[in-house]
Amino acid sequence: MNKKCSRLASLALLALGGCAQTVQLGGDPKLEVIDANALPTPQRADLTGGTQPYFVGPFDKLVVDVFGIEELSEREIQVDASGRISFPLAGVVNVSGMTPGEIEKALAEHLRAAYVRDPQVTVNLKETVSRVVTIEGQVKKPGLYPVVGRMTLMRAIARAEGTDEYSKLDDVVIFRTVGGQRYAALYDLDAIRHGAYADPNIYANDVIMVGDSRSRRLFKDILAGMPALVTPLVIGLDRLTR
Repeated sequence: MNKKCSRLASLALLALGGCAQTVQLGGDPKLEVIDANALPTPQRADLTGGTQPYFVGPFDKLVVDVFGIEELSEREIQVDASGRISFPLAGVVNVSGMTPGEIEKALAEHLRAAYVRDPQVTVNLKETVSRVVTIEGQVKKPGLYPVVGRMTLMRAIARAEGTDEYSKLDDVVIFRTVGGQRYAALYDLDAIRHGAYADPNIYANDVIMVGDSRSRRLFKDILAGMPALVTPLVIGLDRLTR
């Protein structure tokens, strides 16, 4: 192990050395542990809030409707590789990075410029290709899954039909690139299930590895003398390879 890795491992051990060996219910500051037979019933705001906007990208498929104009209704359009679409009268519109609502406004502006009176445009997402998460390792159905709305680690694992009998629940790694820096975070699914810490959000282009040998190799030096993981461990990957 090089000096940087050694220092990183020492810091991680110092930070987690005093943690309990067994997972306790609670620990997430946003989690309230109550003495009851069932959780409270969610309110309407609980069921509809917390969603994340979807940003359209290359090769996504859209369905566009212009109310009252049959020729411009129920038109299926695929975003091209450069993030543009072509729509009658509106011409070519760059939609990459826009939400469906923003695309509605952009198309309406283009149609007004083409002398369409008060165009009422609706854009729906039919198929997502650009915003996906990769789930690999010991899950029942590995693969690519679309990220629509809010997704968490537990929800992502459920999309892959759950872990299998060979899964190592304390060896779940999320790989993410932010600003050109690659990161990896190590999580314990059993600890999350018990509320030891929050279920982390998952974003497009994340890679989730469950019980995979690659993730074990990545963290082997740090995990060698570490107690049970009760907080996420996040590492910049390029720092481990220098």
